[in-house]
Amino acid sequence: MKKKLIPCIYLKNEKAVAFFSDNTIVENDPSALCKRFADYGADELLIFDLSKGDEEHERSLALIKEICGTVKIPVIGAGNVNRMEDVKKLLYAGCKRAVLNYSKQSNIDITKEVSDKFGKNKIIASVKTMDELTDNKDLIFQYTKTVLLHDLSIAKDDFFKNTGLSYISILPKASLDKIIEHLKADNCEGITGEVVNENYKEYEGIKGLVGETYVPFSTYKLNSDGLIPVIVQDYRTNKVLMLAYMNEEAYEKTLRSGLMTYFSRSRQSLWLKGETSGNYQHLKALSYDCDSDTLLARVDPDGPACHTGAVSCFFNDVLTYDFEEKNPLEVLNDVYSVIEDRKLHPKEGSYTNYLFDKGIDKILKKVGEEATEIVIAAKNPGAGEIKYEISDFLYHVMVLMVEKGVTWDEIMTELANR
Repeated sequence: MKKKLIPCIYLKNEKAVAFFSDNTIVENDPSALCKRFADYGADELLIFDLSKGDEEHERSLALIKEICGTVKIPVIGAGNVNRMEDVKKLLYAGCKRAVLNYSKQSNIDITKEVSDKFGKNKIIASVKTMDELTDNKDLIFQYTKTVLLHDLSIAKDDFFKNTGLSYISILPKASLDKIIEHLKADNCEGITGEVVNENYKEYEGIKGLVGETYVPFSTYKLNSDGLIPVIVQDYRTNKVLMLAYMNEEAYEKTLRSGLMTYFSRSRQSLWLKGETSGNYQHLKALSYDCDSDTLLARVDPDGPACHTGAVSCFFNDVLTYDFEEKNPLEVLNDVYSVIEDRKLHPKEGSYTNYLFDKGIDKILKKVGEEATEIVIAAKNPGAGEIKYEISDFLYHVMVLMVEKGVTWDEIMTELANR
């Protein structure tokens, strides 16, 4: 199990405060704080919404959504959960998981409903006492995958052993030895709390001391310079971005920090991609080929991969045969770009510009009409007609998306979160 370092952020009045009972502001810009944690190698974020009242709660949800869209690591949402709708709001804001507070009977009561609706991997049960854990153990075992422990005395492997459950410990200030002790426990998924927040500059070093088992660098066949080539690919589009090289130190730093680090052959030194440009590459997956002499890194890039400003370093064509792009996201993004260009640079006689000129009511009318056409086509024998109607529908939906400023990347993120 990968051991996680999970900073904890407490939101109050759209600021990051010190603790549940301490409203001292530690950061006026929680998004910047979260990004700072992520850039230093945090594996996940735990965000508690401490808002009071519906209006402040909605502002907190908007801020959580902003954070989820900004950072490149998963977010756990907690606080202000009373019914399933509250869990839904956190997950739809972009949180990968939501916390149910087992000090509140209302949260215990909705566990099965929430788990059945969203899946047990989306739910974390928060317990503060051993009684809360043991009294609800059947519910927790059946409908959740992870427990958030407020009391360190509960963190006993003999309770969690062979249950399929993992736990996250909330740690106050602690020595490095104590941190390592908790992280090395078999069922410990990670640690959070004050100790993680205050040691954020040491995340990479802590991960090195935990001794997680990765594929050792000695597995690979290296070139004459002792390096292994790395093909870098956008994990969303599968576009190949660049080719770089790693030595053992770059490999270890990449695995521990989650940020792509290479060995620069020209400078003969380590190279953290994005350190000067801000175009960091966040590692999503790393694999090696059948000959063990090449790595493939799938990444989430913060910006262009190439020093020229191009998205990919591979933009000089040698030979191109005619072909149609079939990658669904690429096709949708290409059509979206054409529609967006029509809005920015109107073209006489363009049907797209006709829709934009008529305004939102006309666009909505066409979306409704095309949806109806799909229904009618589906009632006819065969599926041939449906693909044409769905294509018409998607085109008009994209016109609506451009009009409202919604991108396909946002839609794909929303679907993935569900």
